[in-house]
Amino acid sequence: MTEQKQNPVVFELRSAGEKQIGFATLNVEKSLNALSLEMIDLLFDQLSAWQQDDRVVCVMLQGAGDKAFCAGGDIRKLYDSMCETDGTENQYAVDFFSQEYRLDYLVHSFTKPIICWGQGIIMGGGVGLMAGASHRIVTESTRLAMPEINIGLYPDVGGSWFLARMPGKLGQFVGITACSLNAADALFAGFADRYMNNSEYQELCSALTVQEWSNDAEVNHDLVSKLLRRFEKTSLHSMPASPLRQHFDLINNLMDHSTLQESLDACLKVSSDDRWLQRSIKSFAAGCPTSIHLVREQIARCRHLSLAQVFQQELIVSVQCSALGEFREGVRALLIDKDNQPHWRHNCLDDVDIPWIDSHYQVPWGEAPHPLEDLSN
Repeated sequence: MTEQKQNPVVFELRSAGEKQIGFATLNVEKSLNALSLEMIDLLFDQLSAWQQDDRVVCVMLQGAGDKAFCAGGDIRKLYDSMCETDGTENQYAVDFFSQEYRLDYLVHSFTKPIICWGQGIIMGGGVGLMAGASHRIVTESTRLAMPEINIGLYPDVGGSWFLARMPGKLGQFVGITACSLNAADALFAGFADRYMNNSEYQELCSALTVQEWSNDAEVNHDLVSKLLRRFEKTSLHSMPASPLRQHFDLINNLMDHSTLQESLDACLKVSSDDRWLQRSIKSFAAGCPTSIHLVREQIARCRHLSLAQVFQQELIVSVQCSALGEFREGVRALLIDKDNQPHWRHNCLDDVDIPWIDSHYQVPWGEAPHPLEDLSN
């Protein structure tokens, strides 16, 4: 008997009186619900349909299992495409990033409430999905990170937008250290809105189905906010402390230097037994120099752009990362050969020059229309 293929995303409608709640579950538990292009397309189509369906008043976005909401993008096929094209035009990379960013933009601009249940591991593309939801819940098991510097990429999926809007210089620190954030960190940094215990999930789902919903989306946003506020009150006592908040002043001082090398030198001089801080500094020191420069460059270039413009610019940079070599080498070292010995183009941060960084901003499709030119500004 042929084994039936498991649906990578499961969609369900639950009755809420005369209305319905849409549940979208990332369903690839063995890969920590990492996003494939197929999953991206399925989510985009279904969310677009629910957006137009007057019966659907609210969406719950979640991951299967208790280990992860979404551990990022499934980049094995993306890596294969980089090997096949070897620096030439990579249409698969254009398609993958275009459709991922289009999905992220849809979540950001969705008119109805989207609740994201952010338990467990949330990284990369998972952060991109969660960031756009109107109501973002973190739990005691949440472990969130943007670890792209480890693979020669940079925090994309809108990261150039939300890192630039974090308090102080937290955005640069989060991007260039790939630090791990718990629930309290996520709330402090603006990644999340509410804290709840995992044990309250089922009760929350039940409450959504008995809520008296309105025909007005704005009213429904407020109803969800009031509901989550009530649930949060019973959970806050168990929320962990926030290392990001604890080290806020130190982080601002460490990031306040003219060059990235000076910031790294300052970090390496920090005398502290704090394991979280030391892990973050170690990651900064080991990260891809090009990626680290792109983090700071993107924050600077995108600070005053619209969200649509940010995604349009990220597409250019991400496609160029796929062509110029560092992304391919980082994936090889960390995920393919797993030797953890990437051979970066530059040995240190000071070796990265302006023309090299500027090459990541050259439009890769020439005179052809931008694949995301239709995003609304």
